Amino acid sequence: MSAVELDAQQPSAANARASVAPRAIAPVAASGGWSYRNCREARAAGAAPLYAGQPGYGQHMDGDGDGIACEPYVGPR
Repeated sequence: MSAVELDAQQPSAANARASVAPRAIAPVAASGGWSYRNCREARAAGAAPLYAGQPGYGQHMDGDGDGIACEPYVGPR
């Protein structure tokens, strides 16, 4: 699965704009700051993958809940 296909699965992908500036959507408890709206923005900013506690990390981008958001898809193991 490509990065484009993964981003299309993000809830806000349909509403994403070309802008890659970080936008505050929900405070992240671990970092107490902002997060990217989706992985497309994080990748475009060169920030992916993001780790829990890192600026820009958001749980909404961590599909498997392992503390790593926007990680590369490696396929079934």
